[in-house]
Amino acid sequence: MIRVCTLADLPDVGAVCADIEGRLVAIVRDSEGVVHAVDDTCSHARVSLSEGEVEDSTIECWLHGSRFDLVTGRPTALPAITPIAVHTVLVDGDDVYVELADDAVTA
Repeated sequence: MIRVCTLADLPDVGAVCADIEGRLVAIVRDSEGVVHAVDDTCSHARVSLSEGEVEDSTIECWLHGSRFDLVTGRPTALPAITPIAVHTVLVDGDDVYVELADDAVTA
C-alpha cells in the first residue's frame, strides 16, 4: 500500500487527483465520509473524474454526465458503458493508503 494523502487533504465531499506510480487516481470522500479510490479517467470521454460532482457513493463526469459507482466502478448513468477500476483504500489514523488494482477493470 502507498500513502497518498491525509484526510485533511480531501474535501468533506468530493475528490482530488493523485498520481500513484504513474497512474491517475481519484481519491474520493463520499457523502457518508467513506474514502474511495478509482481511476481518475472517465471511460467514455477520457477526462478527469476528480473534477466531477460526488453524490452519495457515485461520481459524475463533468463533461457528459456519466456516473460511476465508487464501490464497483460500474457506470450508473449514460453515456459511459465501461466500468472504471476500483482500488483498495486503507485509512490509518489521518493517513490514506491505496493499493492499485491490476490494469484490468476490477468491477
